[in-house]
Amino acid sequence: MTAEEIFDITDDNDNVIGQAPRSEVHARGLLHRAVHIFVLNTAGQLLLQMRTAGKDEFPQCFTSSASGHVSAGETYDQCAPRELEEELGLRVAIRRLKKFPAGPQTANEHSMLYHAVTDDEPTFDPVEIESGAYFTLDEVGTMIGEHPDQFTPPFRVLFRWYLEYVEA
Repeated sequence: MTAEEIFDITDDNDNVIGQAPRSEVHARGLLHRAVHIFVLNTAGQLLLQMRTAGKDEFPQCFTSSASGHVSAGETYDQCAPRELEEELGLRVAIRRLKKFPAGPQTANEHSMLYHAVTDDEPTFDPVEIESGAYFTLDEVGTMIGEHPDQFTPPFRVLFRWYLEYVEA
């Protein structure tokens, strides 16, 4: 049996105030850290992943191309490329875009959003990802508008901001 992940617990300002196992952090709704990476191809389409049915939060929902929790003692910038490689098998340049505060809409996660552009073919981690596909930003917006419950709440927050960012 694998050891349970340990997360840094944070305060409202993202200062580390302790550590706890994943199950306790989620069960108690403690604030913690996560990364999200939006992977786009050169045609401007966004890769979405469908989470597996076995996920403890938001199973079988669409979410960011790659995402994951920041481990205890790890930085956002260390976590993002690790998650990208673990979930998608990709090793590409990423760029930090924006940090979002922890709260109910971000699943109590201080969330750092990153961006990557590549035409490399992803290899999906079957433990984490049921499937994945590229969609235009308009298609994603329409899908969220018609079926918001099919997307993780953190992804909806990040995507709304991203649309404004790319249009600015």
